[in-house]
Amino acid sequence: MQMLQDKYEALLTYLRGLEGVVLAYSGGVDSTFLLMAVQCSGVAALAVTAVSPSTPTSDLKTALDMINSISVPHETIRTAELLDERYASNPPDRCFYCKSELFNKLQVIAHAHGLPHVIDGSNADDLGDYRPGLRAKAIYGVKSPLAELGLTKDNIRQLSKEMGLKTWDRPSSPCLSSRFPYGQHITETALSMVEQAESAIKALGFDNLRVRIHGDMARIELPPEDIEKAVNWEIRQTITQRLRKIGFLYITLDMEGYTSGSLNRVLTASGHNA
Repeated sequence: MQMLQDKYEALLTYLRGLEGVVLAYSGGVDSTFLLMAVQCSGVAALAVTAVSPSTPTSDLKTALDMINSISVPHETIRTAELLDERYASNPPDRCFYCKSELFNKLQVIAHAHGLPHVIDGSNADDLGDYRPGLRAKAIYGVKSPLAELGLTKDNIRQLSKEMGLKTWDRPSSPCLSSRFPYGQHITETALSMVEQAESAIKALGFDNLRVRIHGDMARIELPPEDIEKAVNWEIRQTITQRLRKIGFLYITLDMEGYTSGSLNRVLTASGHNA
């Protein structure tokens, strides 16, 4: 526990040394923890939340709720990554184009407000995953204090719980485009279908899940402990009816269960290098 407290104190010292930051704020576990640290450090700051068709509505609501309880100046901006065909065509490095769009806008905002640095909530665990957005960070000079100080997701959840942040146990919530297999074109209509499908299933009492879109088929990933509940005849029928109404012709349940980053398997199989 003392080691975690030491890391947190080091984080506050790090932030004060930056002398002014724009924080890419999504409302997730990591960026909310960093938002609280920014407030506690007293560094001049502006939190900025990006909104686009790939942003889950629940993420924006959480971000706005947390901003109301953590007093840091805040703005929302619209990003236009979907207008970039390099993003919409959904290549393996799709996130690079999304993050480039975001970080470019944040650097402009930072310059306009006289704040010398842009920071984000990437943590130490993110460095070991396939994340092409990290390349965009390097290009735009974005700093990741949590990753640089070795704070892992578990560390952040534990410290967030101690601070009373209600996001401490929030499931991860990547952008809706992460539900598309690489190479399948991303459209605003399809993004909306995915979000509606996940909301419909959550309304039945499921929490951590993904609806992966494969053309006109929805492949549902649930934690293994929820699969038995989902195959109950009544619930199965309800899910099928609701997703058909949204526009899916075929609805399947992945028997392996929810696996974060499952669509990246194709990269491993093809020998793709991050």
